[in-house]
Amino acid sequence: MSVSFELNAQVRHESGKGASRRLRREGKVPAIMYGGGQKPLSLVLEQDAVRHSLENEAFYSHILTVNVDGQAVQAVLKDLQRHSYRPIILHMDLQRISETEELRMHVPLHFIGEAVAPGVKLGGGIISHLVTDVEVSCLPRYLPEYLEVDVSGLQLNETLHLSDIKLPEGVKIIALTHGPEHDLSVVSVHVPRAAVEAETASVAEAAAVPTAGEAKQEGGKG
Repeated sequence: MSVSFELNAQVRHESGKGASRRLRREGKVPAIMYGGGQKPLSLVLEQDAVRHSLENEAFYSHILTVNVDGQAVQAVLKDLQRHSYRPIILHMDLQRISETEELRMHVPLHFIGEAVAPGVKLGGGIISHLVTDVEVSCLPRYLPEYLEVDVSGLQLNETLHLSDIKLPEGVKIIALTHGPEHDLSVVSVHVPRAAVEAETASVAEAAAVPTAGEAKQEGGKG
């Protein structure tokens, strides 16, 4: 993994909505850490540090180092609550990791080769991203920062599915473990809607214009 994230936290002794609101007013983020065969632990983190880390996409699918009162703990972000309109993090859920236990995490998809896809370059189509992230299962050491989806060979009206994604060692896509019916479409190349509508309109107009014979017949009726 090319980047690392480190957060400083303190054990939170107060609980309840009132205590959480007070912490947020003080520029703190209430959080909880669970898993790893240990009891859940209430924490408090710095709002600015958390917001800064969240600006990096990799933070959401990375193993984090959380320094809890000076003790380093490896964890992943499992849930995040934001304020509906203010740039404030309301709460975080962190899960401790074990090197011997598989994780289930959502990782983003990075699409490559869009500009050179035949359906785009030659066919005039556009790319539609139908899925932007997938849930994977793997041991912590195999956790990918993201998964690449190569669309450089897509022709017009073609689609790639979950099963077309090349997976790194030790990584499984959860949906595919439930059977082929869960092999969702991920990305496709299709003709822009405006072009389809224009073509449909042209066909309709052409059908509405009478042929020479029809025009002559209509004239004779008068």
